[in-house]
Formats: sequence, structure tokens, C-alpha cells
Amino acid sequence: MSRPPLAWHRGGRGAVSGAEVQREGRMRQWKRWSWAGVVAVVAVGCDEGNKPLSPVDNEPVQQEARLESFPGCEALEQHIEDTATKQMRAALESYKQYAYGGGHGDGGAAPPMTGAPQEDSSGGGGRPNDYTGTNNQVAGVHEADFVQNDGTRIFVLSGPRLYIHRSWPAEQLTRTAVLEVEGWPREMLLDAERNRLVITSEVAEDRPGTVAGGRGTDDMPVVDCAGFGCGHAYSNTVKVTVVDVADLEAPRVLEQVYLPGGYISARRVDSAVRLVFSDGFRWPADVRFYPEYSPGFFGDRSRLVASIDALIKQNEQRIRAQSLEDWLPKGRRVAADGEVKPLAYDCTSFYRANGPTGLGLVSVLSLNLDAEDSSPSQTSVVGTPGEVYASHEALYVASRHWWWWPEPGQTTHTYLHKFDIRDPDQATYVGSGTVEGYIVNQFAMDEREGVLRVATTVELPPENPGTGNGGDTVWTPPETVNRVVTLHTRDGHLKELGRSEDLARGERIFSARFMGTRGYVVTFRQVDPLFTFDLSDPANPRKVGELKIPGFSTYIHPLGDTHLLTFGEHRNEDGTWQDRALKLSLFDVSDLAQPRETFTHQLGSMGSHSEALYEHKAFTYFPAKGLLALPFTDWDYNAYDYWSGFRSELRVFRVDTATGFSPVGTVSMRDMYQSFNFRNWSWYWQPTVRRSIMADDYVYTISDAGLRVSHVDSLQTPLVTAPFHPPMLP
Repeated sequence: MSRPPLAWHRGGRGAVSGAEVQREGRMRQWKRWSWAGVVAVVAVGCDEGNKPLSPVDNEPVQQEARLESFPGCEALEQHIEDTATKQMRAALESYKQYAYGGGHGDGGAAPPMTGAPQEDSSGGGGRPNDYTGTNNQVAGVHEADFVQNDGTRIFVLSGPRLYIHRSWPAEQLTRTAVLEVEGWPREMLLDAERNRLVITSEVAEDRPGTVAGGRGTDDMPVVDCAGFGCGHAYSNTVKVTVVDVADLEAPRVLEQVYLPGGYISARRVDSAVRLVFSDGFRWPADVRFYPEYSPGFFGDRSRLVASIDALIKQNEQRIRAQSLEDWLPKGRRVAADGEVKPLAYDCTSFYRANGPTGLGLVSVLSLNLDAEDSSPSQTSVVGTPGEVYASHEALYVASRHWWWWPEPGQTTHTYLHKFDIRDPDQATYVGSGTVEGYIVNQFAMDEREGVLRVATTVELPPENPGTGNGGDTVWTPPETVNRVVTLHTRDGHLKELGRSEDLARGERIFSARFMGTRGYVVTFRQVDPLFTFDLSDPANPRKVGELKIPGFSTYIHPLGDTHLLTFGEHRNEDGTWQDRALKLSLFDVSDLAQPRETFTHQLGSMGSHSEALYEHKAFTYFPAKGLLALPFTDWDYNAYDYWSGFRSELRVFRVDTATGFSPVGTVSMRDMYQSFNFRNWSWYWQPTVRRSIMADDYVYTISDAGLRVSHVDSLQTPLVTAPFHPPMLP
């Protein structure tokens, strides 16, 4: 039975509908406002002036943010238990609001490759003259992805396996080996010079306690699902596998590291690999975050309050009785010979912020590929995870201020923590700072000459408090403005150096890019303003230009110093969907004060999608040939049958700043998409086109279903196809 194509979000690993791109920002607010809304709706119409109770006092935003190390394990355990108790109280006390509402309802063998190997007619010799790699934000700071290559070798993670290929000459593309990877593989980094592949996956292990607790899932690690199980429900361990790939026919596992938590991101600079992961603390299994219900329970306030107070007291006793190792299980390291060694942590390498950031853990693991037999080092911050940015010398981790309870006048603030990564063996804490607002993604941060530039969307409290729904300002969505802030390190702090004027009231940032002394920000509500910034004076970031066009860009790619290549969505002037399509744009920014949209190209229909809308690694630009490749999915509802109207393909364009966009052709993967049965599918694994690689005059198209290579002059006639296994074999 064939399954229709669906656009599902897969935690950074797959497709997401165009609507979700627009809704993503709203979901950032919803994480905070939905929980508040539950309380607010119940509280409306109650006594005490319709004002919700505040069971746990909020803590003020720390404008002088800093991290403080723990003097020892006793202090670390005390902080965890204090914060856990407060979070538990905040969750349980919210149920007291329901009493005002007058009650509570009851209620195997690898598939063969197609296309026979031919004589080498590629003209490329032993390796291509030029090729594309991972689309990194910062040159020389390599970002992890599920595809890696070095011009002659292509490595792909699909399902629970690593597929290794000899990719040059292109017409002799050959799969050389398949390596089973434990758990649910996420991403990897290739160090071609050292012939090392560092793979991250997520593994389910038996461990006492539960990560879930408190307010929903804010403190849980962000993990994925596979075709045979859901990682978000079952994974609780990050696994790092270091593989020697010098022999493509016989890859050799050198080291395995297991750490409690969920994978976030990874970077590599020369031999130094930095893995960023998060973890939620493991609550005692018998701690409950909801009162036990019985008929009439929520209609009797005194009974409800007494029951919740008793449960809070009981929970706190259990929280205080738990050992540090139960809160923070140790990891382990497995050597090439199978010897297992525990990875003990140093309690003094844990830090806490002086402002509340929730109960969780964000850790930076440093792994030096040049070290013979040294254990990886770990630096951890107690708090919830956010965006990660890395330059050659520093790594920044963002974490939002934590409001224990929703109340009028709250605004979003983000704490920024800087780590020095010049030592390949460790990440050293440098200092912290505070910016008002939230950061849309890693491209909203950039460091130049020691100055951090940050683009933020700031949520403002309502101008007329008390005039919202039933007088509830918590439920009223916040107004927004946007700005660029610069910070520098001074006296162990990230101090604000300058800020721009506030921009685009009522809109939010969809994309940003900083390049040298220039900055670019795109916001959206109904039209797409592109703002240009002069950052030559870090103490005075200035908006110098503005251009408004329909739609929005979700990714900005530099073409030299004078042009921008962007990708996003076209929308009507009123922001509605009737005329929606995917959109490429070229902007001339040679005059920052007068940016011009010089060329556009629309593709697809109202339901079309590309992973490049939200994942910059799916966007492949090849400067040597002036070529751009984008994964593309669409469905023609007017087609005479289902499959004839469905498209899963790679679209290739020639890009010229003088002439615009010229379609070169497409590589279809619909046949591979159609070949797998329904039972093999999951939200983790779908055989749509997801990535591409270009080398000289050849284009490699990559999906979860396999790898295909074509010549750029005849893209629709593949030379070789290398199918992968589905995650579950029949």
C-alpha cells in the first residue's frame, strides 16, 4: 500500500509545512502563553477582582548576568533540589485556580545500486576541482549534519545506519560499506585530514526516575523518533561514536561515549569537536505533578487546597531524599577494545546563572581528535537550552529568563553565556550578558573582533493594562519590536556596547545575517521588510536602509559584499495564503541606504515545501559554477491520479547577479519515494529529497531513501542510484 506524502516536522530532521514556518514564532510565544492561558481562562470570572493567584514569586531579570561555579557537589545538589522544589510547587499550585471555575470535568540485505559502473569520463582525475560541503555559518567552523563529504567520499546517515560511498569519479559512484549505528542517529562531523567521523545518536537506556515534570516539556531534552520507536518518549542518552574511515570498505569504531541527555548541536574547528547537549533532571519516580481527582474535588476549595499542600510536602520530602547521582547519572566511555570506563563529572565544572533559567542542563563536551587517549571534558550550565553559535575562538549558548508564574508586564529576556574554545581540550567560561527579547536562530548571533552582534525580537507588555480579555493582560498576546544589540567582554561580563533603534513594531524577525561590518534583518507580519545595518562602529549599530516587499525570507546567503541571495515565501500584500509560493530573491545591497530587490523567482504552489525554508544545511550554493540547488516537494491536486501529481525533487538554478535566476533542471526522486511501503515510514524517516552536493559538473541528490548522481547538463537522466534500507526491513 502506498502512502501519500506528508509534510511533517521532525525536530530538525525533516519536512515541515509552509504554515509551520509562519507559526514557528507563534509557537515560541505559545510555550509560554499557552500554559498561562489555561490559568487565565479559569481565573476569569472568579473573585478577588479576576486576578490569578501567584503561588511562586517570580524573580527579576538579571541585567548583570553571570554564571557562578559550584564549590562542590553538596552545593550543586542543594541548588538542584531547591529549583526542583520551586518548579514542582509552581506546577501544583496552579491547580488551585481551578476551584474558582466551579468544578472540573470527569472526566537485511542492501538494495542493489542501479546504473552500471562505467569508465571514468568525468575528466576530474583523482578528485574534483571544486565541490560543495556543509553550508556553514562561519567559514572554518564546521557544523554537524546527517550528510558529510570531502569531494571523493560521501557519508549519509539514514535510519539506524551510516552509508559510506566512494563518490569520485561521479559516474563510478559506489557504496563501499554500511555501518549499523546504535540508537537513533542525528548528525555527524567529518575530519577529512584525520579520517575521523564523529557521529551523534540517541539511545534509550534503563535509568531510574523520570525526566518529565513541572511545566510540560520545557525541561526535557530535545530528541527525535525513528521508524521503530519514538526517541522523544524513550531516548535518554546521547551517544558519540568516533569512526576511523581511512579504509572505506572497513570503517573502524575507535571510541564510544555515552552521556545522559539529548543532542542539540555540534561544531568542529580543526581537531576540536564541541558537542552541545541538554538534559532534564531525573525526578524521583513517585513525585506527582497533579492532585488525585475524585468527584466534586474541584468544587470544594478547602479540600482541594489541603490536598495540594499535602502533596507538595510529600513531593519535597522525596526530592530532598534523592542523591546527586540520581539527579545527574554519570556517563561512560567505551574504548576500541571494548573496555568500559566511567566518565565521572567534576561538580566544580557545573555553573548556575544568577537569574532563573528553569531546571535542566546544557553541556558542552570537548573532544580533541588529536589526543591519543584523553577523556573528553564537560562544562555544564544548570538551565534550559536555547540557540548555539560558534566562532573560531568562542562558543555562545543562549537561555531565556524563566518566569515561574505568568503575570502582567512580563517580557522575554535572553541570557548569553560565552565560552572560550581556543583550547581544544576544554571550553572555559568567559562571561555572560543579558539582552531583551528572544533570538530566532543561530544566524541572529555573530562575533567580529571580540564584539557579539545580536538581533532580537522584543515582546512588550500591553500599552493599556487591564483592557484585555476580561481584564486579563496575561492572555493578551504581546506587542513586538526588533533591534540589533552589540556586546563586548569586560570584567567577566558581556556588556551592552550599543543598540539600534527599535524597528517593525508588531512584527518579528524571520531571518538575520551579519557579514563583516554589515547586518541584515528580515521581519514579517504582512509584508517583508529587509533592514540593512551599518555596524562599522560597534558602539553605534545603525539602520541605514529599508525595503518592503510581499512575503518573507527565512534564510539569507551572501554573494560577495554587494548582493544577497534569499529564500522564503511569497505572500499576498495582506499576508494571506491565496497566492503563496516559494520564493528566491536577489538583492543589490551595494548601497546600504538603498537596498534593491533586483530579481525574483517563484516556484511551487500553495502547498509546496522545501526543507531549506528552515534548515540552512539544505540550501546548497556552488560559487565555482554559480549554481543553487534546493530540495522541493509539491502536489498537484488537479492531476489525474495521486502519484502523477506528486513531486519530490531537487531543483537546480543558475544564479547571476546581472541576469537573475535561470532554471537548469530537476532531479526527481519520486520513484524512490514511491518504492517503500507504508509500514516503513515514520515522522523521523521519509524518503523526500533533503540535501545535495555539487562537484565540478555533477550533482548528487540525497534523501532518506538513497543517493543519486546526475550530470548538470542532463539532470533528469541519473547516472547512478544507490538506494538505502528503510529503517525497518520487511
